[in-house]
Amino acid sequence: MTHETHFGGSQDVEPEFARAVIAGLSASHKHLPCRYFYDAVGSELFEDITRVPEYYPTRTEAALLQESAAAIAARTQPGTVMVEFGSGSSLKTEILLAAMKDLAAYVPIDVSGDALREANNRLASRFPKLKVLPVVGDFAAELPLSGDLARAPRLGFFPGSTIGNLVPKDAVDLLAQFARQLDGGRLVVGVDLRKDLSVLTPAYNDAAGVTANFNLNLLTRINRELGADFDRRGFRHEAVWNEQEGRIEMHLVSRKRQDVHLLDHDFSFDEGERIHTENSYKYTLEGFRKVAEAAGWTVTSVWTDARDWFSLQELSRA
Repeated sequence: MTHETHFGGSQDVEPEFARAVIAGLSASHKHLPCRYFYDAVGSELFEDITRVPEYYPTRTEAALLQESAAAIAARTQPGTVMVEFGSGSSLKTEILLAAMKDLAAYVPIDVSGDALREANNRLASRFPKLKVLPVVGDFAAELPLSGDLARAPRLGFFPGSTIGNLVPKDAVDLLAQFARQLDGGRLVVGVDLRKDLSVLTPAYNDAAGVTANFNLNLLTRINRELGADFDRRGFRHEAVWNEQEGRIEMHLVSRKRQDVHLLDHDFSFDEGERIHTENSYKYTLEGFRKVAEAAGWTVTSVWTDARDWFSLQELSRA
């Protein structure tokens, strides 16, 4: 999961949201896009998830950034524009920004305007000379670059293992899109690795129930924004490992036989029926190398923690 995890600048997302929800709930295997987790409450809940003891990715990646920031900075030309896809709070990004003294600008892209404003205020205090150009939108949002900035070299940053939320084919497409946006620049990606289920499964089933609340908040958002009548208490959170696909799957499971009304549509749920809400793919190093190469990238550097739980991977154009 991530700010993985998200609208191309439009403030009116309700028609798109409604279409996506109706299409997903009309499918034979019901599903909802994980990008809609991140309303204001969902974004706050995700920040809470990153602090629960079971959720290893955030703190492991932050430690890797501490170790690798100087090396990444040494490869980066003075006057580079750093573009972060799905920036959220930009907390981990500060580690990298602190190592890069000669950036021309930092462009954080996120669907949450509130998160961008809070991050911008914090960064302005810590890095008063850094030009920050926030973009409210999805990963395909147009970069606000003109003049010298449009001609500057670019470094992309995509942390948080957000790439794991996409099926591999879509991950290839997204990495290829980043290549076009970065116009020949490099990309640093956070990639979660395969590991023992005794570590992996609790990360998505924390004892405090924060991830469950995060998952169920999607139903609250649908009720509020689309006028649906989901009974949150009628569903439970479930996260399971799918060995064949190599991913953690999050679902909302109906506790009973029930009907839900949404706009002009009625949806029936059997007891035990699932709504698939998110995937989190876990890669081997070789597996992600193949995905990167399919998108036209070459993996030029890899940093992993001592337990090989997580990786930061630097990609360059093939």
